[in-house]
Amino acid sequence: MTPAPANARPANSPSDISTPSARSSRRGARRRDASVAPFIDGTPETIGPARNIGILLIPGFAMMSYASVIEPLRASNALSGHELYRVQYVTLTGEPALSSSGATIEPTFRVGDPVEFDILLICAGGNPAAFHDKKLDNWLRRLALTPTILGGVSGGAYMLARAGLLNGFRCTIHWEHMPVFREEFPQIDVRRTLFEIDRNRWTCAGGIAPLDLLFAMIEKDHGHALAVAVGDWLLQTEVRLGGRPQRMSMQQRYQIKHPKLLHALELIEHHIEDPIGRDEIASIVELSVRQLERLFRSHLGLSFRDHYIAVRLEQAQRLLRQSALSIAEIAVATGFINSSHFARVYRTSFGHSPTDERQFLSCKHAANAPAALLMS
Repeated sequence: MTPAPANARPANSPSDISTPSARSSRRGARRRDASVAPFIDGTPETIGPARNIGILLIPGFAMMSYASVIEPLRASNALSGHELYRVQYVTLTGEPALSSSGATIEPTFRVGDPVEFDILLICAGGNPAAFHDKKLDNWLRRLALTPTILGGVSGGAYMLARAGLLNGFRCTIHWEHMPVFREEFPQIDVRRTLFEIDRNRWTCAGGIAPLDLLFAMIEKDHGHALAVAVGDWLLQTEVRLGGRPQRMSMQQRYQIKHPKLLHALELIEHHIEDPIGRDEIASIVELSVRQLERLFRSHLGLSFRDHYIAVRLEQAQRLLRQSALSIAEIAVATGFINSSHFARVYRTSFGHSPTDERQFLSCKHAANAPAALLMS
């Protein structure tokens, strides 16, 4: 599935045959070339060599994130009429990489091969917290000694962090992986942004956020006109800056407009480890306890207490599935008095204990995951 270069065409294609229709096709091609001329000036000699982009695909990577990386590069080549970017794929063993949707991508290289990339982007999804590969760590550390820009897409920041390559750098990661990442790497400056470019470390939250990161790169490399043309071709009607938030606003997520209730919901999400009492939140948002309770029940269909517990349990379930933290540590991280209290509340909500949750995932992993990997 490795895409062919933008200028490649099959042997004996109609454009290789001198017929009226072929001549017409060539005239059309020249017109298309002329139409993209304003996007980039120069010849292959003056533009310089193609930028060599490596994509390291970790099993379970998301096709959405992958496509959002490669399609802007392909569009840049097609719209400019030049090979501005050359994409090559890397997998752990040299075997095809399996995505979360079951599609496979054929690699050009395997981890450990001597390579010369201008940029290496690691695409990882699934449960990157459970992924360990010492050979990959060592290979990334060697690349870090070269001028190669190292980046992570979606969960890809995990691989860089494990190799010790994000210390002293800003970074981001998909919001779902954020709690576990912060627990494991408290020294790293991780932010809830779409993408971060900090010197030679580029990280991106995944999803469609790579479109925004690649827009910034194309604009810097080849100018605003080409970046806009690529965005238009991909129907990217809004280009977001890297510092924009990953998730919808509280108002959009809950379809609520009441400002004081929205403020209360934000306080809850920001105080999972150290829960704030109902009376204190009511005081902060300038409502009586009765008014606050009535707002929760009328807009969310839950009491204040039930909603707060649901938010904390959702976080706890994520930590159980994605981290190696003990159950006692997860209980503390989600604001429960102790592990026994946590286990009782968890069982009441989900019908099984935190220990059962982990055992189920271990059995599922053993049945479905490749032996060499620890992926969910």
